[in-house]
This record gives sequence, structure tokens and C-alpha cells, in this order.
Amino acid sequence: MTKNIVPPSASVISGTPTPTTIPSGHKRTLPPGYIHLGVSKEIAPTLRKFGLDPDLLIRAAGLDPHLFDDGMSVIPFAALGRLYTLCVACTNCSHFGLIVGQHATILSLGMLGRLMLHSDTMGDALRALVENLSLQDRAVVPSLTFSDGTALLTYAANQAEGTSAEQIRDAALGVTVNIMRTLCGSNWNPVEVLLPKAAPADAEAYRRHFRAPARFNQETATLVFPARDLEHKIAGADPLLRALLEEQISQMKGSPEAELSDDLRRLLRTRLTSHRCSADEIAHLLSMHRRTLSRHLKGSGIGYRALTNEIRFEIARQLLEDTDVPLSQIAAALSYSEASAFTRAFRRWSGETPSTWRAERHAA
Repeated sequence: MTKNIVPPSASVISGTPTPTTIPSGHKRTLPPGYIHLGVSKEIAPTLRKFGLDPDLLIRAAGLDPHLFDDGMSVIPFAALGRLYTLCVACTNCSHFGLIVGQHATILSLGMLGRLMLHSDTMGDALRALVENLSLQDRAVVPSLTFSDGTALLTYAANQAEGTSAEQIRDAALGVTVNIMRTLCGSNWNPVEVLLPKAAPADAEAYRRHFRAPARFNQETATLVFPARDLEHKIAGADPLLRALLEEQISQMKGSPEAELSDDLRRLLRTRLTSHRCSADEIAHLLSMHRRTLSRHLKGSGIGYRALTNEIRFEIARQLLEDTDVPLSQIAAALSYSEASAFTRAFRRWSGETPSTWRAERHAA
């Protein structure tokens, strides 16, 4: 029986939100700031397992409960963040997002999930994920990198502050492990999982799902596994169906001018902590000349350096608030030569030192 509780919306959300409407005119390309429900469709059944009525919390977050009948429903990820915040408060479960991800499957990614199922190899499937997830989900940004025979699949949160980014990243990591086991076999495990959050009370929940060491207080949310796993052939993959899915996804993508700024922010999210984010490199990744990139940015009223600093500030706030990572380590991750340079930059952005900012947030 579900509990007929009243969610603590007054302490989490200002006012009484009205259900969010879906913007029109975006049937093909997902608009910036929005997300297909996808994996988060599992929020409703997860709340029921806690004995809660999901409709109450969904409405309190400003969403229509009927949207959760279809994983392809399009919602603002700010509203999704409010919902995750309410879910954590009402369940008193700090790893609620992980549980949501545990219940999701490769088909939660819709057409992209089907493309991954019919990819030739695990590497092809993960490259499809990295290249096309923005069609399904603009709340997280995946990247795949390599180091000494090891592959690292990393998720960065897009517009992290105020969106329960920690829960959304946990859900992404949780479902990705399920996807890898679907493609490679149920016995597949990562070598370790890195999590940009302080160790929770129930750290064992992470180890049980990942079946691998979970390392907290890290700079990124990353699955670490042998690069040779990318060569694994996917059983039952249909080349004809794969070609059809690739064609459909290609037709959906396009490159509307209005989305360049959002795509650039997503790209910088994955590159700033890997020190590969010069304007020339980013322009190359976007298949444009450096001057063309500058012209686009000038038209939007922001320069490249100002934009990178804005993203650095977002990443810094997340690491300061959610982890106990030392300031020197955060400074190095954001390409500062020393902690004092990072401190000066952070004071410029916020009016406070990073130590003071962190102490205030932890106290709150």
C-alpha cells in the first residue's frame, strides 16, 4: 500500500508549481534544457517500492504524472532535478538515483538503445552513445577516453547546479552498467567506478550494483574497464537494422544554429578536466574554423575565454559542494598551475574563497 504523504515541497520548491508544458516545434531535435524521460521513467516504480505515491511528488515538482507513462516524454531537466531532490528527501535515500538506474535497461534509451543493441562491437555501441546521447538526454554528457590499455567512460553533468546532478549521474552510471552487461554478458564488471561525491552512508549499495570497488571523492563520474572489452562482438546484431537506425538518427540530428552554444557547453564539460580544450581543438571537434567559432560566440554575446571560465566555475562549485576533494586537486583538474591561482579566480567569480564557499554549503 502506498503512503499518502505530503511531500516537503515548501522547503524545496518555492510556491506551488504548475505542471510543465512541452515546447512545440521540437519534434526532431531535443531543445536545450530539455530531456527525454528515458531512464528517469523508472522514478515512479522506484517510489512505489518505497511505499510512496509517485503522483504526489511528480506534481510537486511541476510535472504531469501522465508523462511517466512514456519514456519518450520531453521534460525540462530543471523539473527533473526538482523531482530527484524531492525523492531523496521523502525516501531518505541518498542513492535514489542509483536505484533508478538499476531498474532501467538499454531500451530506456529509445532509438539510441536499439542502435547500441545492433552495433557490431561494444566499442561501436559506446561510440554511438557518446555521439548521439544528446538526442535523448542533454542533462549528462558522456565521453570515452583511453589510458594504458584502460577505457574510461565518463559522464559530466550539464548545468549541474540546482538540478540534482549527483542523482542524475548516479542513474546514468547505474543504467550504463546494465547496458554493458546486456551487450557483453551478465558477468561483465568494471575494474572500478569513480564517483564525484562524498562517501554516502550506504556505500555498499554502489559496490553491490557495480560489483567493483567504488571510489568516492573523485573529480569525475567514470566507469573504468579494460580497453579490450571494446572489441567484444555483440551477439544478435543485425547490420541491416543498424543501417536503418543510423539513417534515422542522422536525419534527426542536424545542426541548428540556436543549439551551437548548448553543444559547446556540453563539449567543454567533458574537456575542461582533461586539459584538451583550446579554442582550436574545440573548433576542430565541431568541424568548423576557429574564426567561425569566434564569430558564433560573438553573436551570442560571450567570448571563448569567458565561456570556459563559466564552465570552470560550474565544475568547481559541484566539486566543492559534493565532494571532499582537496583544493589543490580541484585546481589541477581545472588546469590551474597552483591552488592560489584557483582561489583568486574563484573569489573573482563568487566574491568568496573556495574554502569559505565549501564550508557554507556543507554547513547548510
